[in-house]
Amino acid sequence: MHAPAWPFESLRHRQTMVTIRLMRRGGKKEPFYHVVVTDSRRSVGGSLEQVGFYNPVARGASEELRLDLDRVDHWLARGAQPSERVAQLLKSYRKAQPAAAA
Repeated sequence: MHAPAWPFESLRHRQTMVTIRLMRRGGKKEPFYHVVVTDSRRSVGGSLEQVGFYNPVARGASEELRLDLDRVDHWLARGAQPSERVAQLLKSYRKAQPAAAA
């Protein structure tokens, strides 16, 4: 066997595991989440793109959830895996979209 020209050549072609998850923002007892596309190996920061937000304590005319479905679909087509909670939010958002458009 010969040694690869570059020491980590076998890792060069490995595809990075990308996830779509919630990143918490907001203050104490006032949660607010950005929906971000990120490398799953990084626990904090390093998001590739913000594709929406989720505000679980929205009141009145405040928007609870907004997602850029074109970008979400783009990342899903490239193998990104949504977290469990984001998968639930996506499902409910897609159901609400046709009703809002009508």
